[in-house]
Amino acid sequence: MLKTAIASAVFFSCVGGVHAQAMDHSRMDHGAHMANMPHGQRQADVAQRGKDVMPFSLAATTHIFSKTNQGGIQQVVVKDASDAEQVKLTRLHLREIREQFLKGDFSGPTRIHGQYMPGLAELKAARSGQITITYAELKEGAELRYTTANTALVSALHRWFDAQLADHGTDSRAGHAGHGGVKKP
Repeated sequence: MLKTAIASAVFFSCVGGVHAQAMDHSRMDHGAHMANMPHGQRQADVAQRGKDVMPFSLAATTHIFSKTNQGGIQQVVVKDASDAEQVKLTRLHLREIREQFLKGDFSGPTRIHGQYMPGLAELKAARSGQITITYAELKEGAELRYTTANTALVSALHRWFDAQLADHGTDSRAGHAGHGGVKKP
């Protein structure tokens, strides 16, 4: 009986400690935060916050992140190419965030993914002109191409892409730049 009581006390104190630690988000990096969230909860939270930032439907689109040696390519494509409204909304959003990013304003991703998103601090701190961001329309949506000669910023872009892939879950996928275009998900 005494062994059971001691074991129970130790178990509940450990569980309480883990729970308290998991709730202190200020001391966690993005990966630790993700690991401590219930399965699927992080993606659900991101999707919910995304509605306030992205005018298009996450369920109707796929985010594709392709890393390159000079940065990367971020694409948003609609799952049904005949959905002209979603195509229009993805294009509008990517044009808008391009302008914001060029000014160092990453408030949209911060609202969706949080201020401790990997790579985000470095991207915010980049000097004007260090990262070139070009916009292009695709048949099913649009893309932003990020290029820089700064290897630290390339690394920051890659970490930022990885975090978005993890956060968007089934609404995203890794792409492969330079392989003859993007295949539909």
